[in-house]
Amino acid sequence: MLIIGGREAKRHSPKILERFVALCRASERSPCIGVVTTASADGEAAFRTYRDAFAPLGMAAKALDLADRRQADLPEYARALSAMAGVFFSGGDQLRITSTLGGTRFHQALLAQRELGLVIAGTSAGASMMSDVMIVGGADEREPARNTVHLAAGMGFWPGSVIDQHFSQRGRIGRLLAALAQNPEILAIGIDEDTAIELQARPPTFTVIGTNTVTVLDGRAITATNASESSPDQPLALVGVQLHVLAPGWGYDYQRRLPLSPAVESWLPF
Repeated sequence: MLIIGGREAKRHSPKILERFVALCRASERSPCIGVVTTASADGEAAFRTYRDAFAPLGMAAKALDLADRRQADLPEYARALSAMAGVFFSGGDQLRITSTLGGTRFHQALLAQRELGLVIAGTSAGASMMSDVMIVGGADEREPARNTVHLAAGMGFWPGSVIDQHFSQRGRIGRLLAALAQNPEILAIGIDEDTAIELQARPPTFTVIGTNTVTVLDGRAITATNASESSPDQPLALVGVQLHVLAPGWGYDYQRRLPLSPAVESWLPF
């Protein structure tokens, strides 16, 4: 999977989209990308943006503008995935994705085809929906409090995580900390604009690509918090959170919870 923090370059040095196309070609599936524009208020415009971005990279794109749950349960959309190398989720409103696609035949087909080599990518809202605990909204540039963030169930492509996007640019560490306070066992990931993580299952690691940074918050070692006793607008206390900021080329072992430094021959735990 490729999880993108939003505003990725599309014309000049589109490193993230180039990497997505390379992953799709390596899958040895049909050379076509499906663009899911469910999150967008204008699906046609969102599709044209990515069709025009992928065309110079030599990859054809097909629109998957699933507007309601009835469409998402039609067998032809699920079958179409078997003829694609990758699926790309555009930005917009992540709750549109989960409320429209969650639990449908299309959702189940995505999970099944992923095991058969389908590459899944998403940007902005398409990044947030990847986790099983999903941030649906919240306040930017605010201290962490219970009402700083609003959570819902995501699509579950990456269990055990919560993801926020446009991270440093919009000052969203408060809402990611608030999500972690309520779910300390998960891994909290903040992805900057024009930055992505390339996630693989074996070994269970991700690599940072793009131009900015990825922030990782690990709450398993939290020793004290007032999350359950505080009122919705009361500042949260969190003691023992581990924070890492990873630049392009760095990685992370999300099973052992270890940052990985770049190396010529191999990954090295930091």
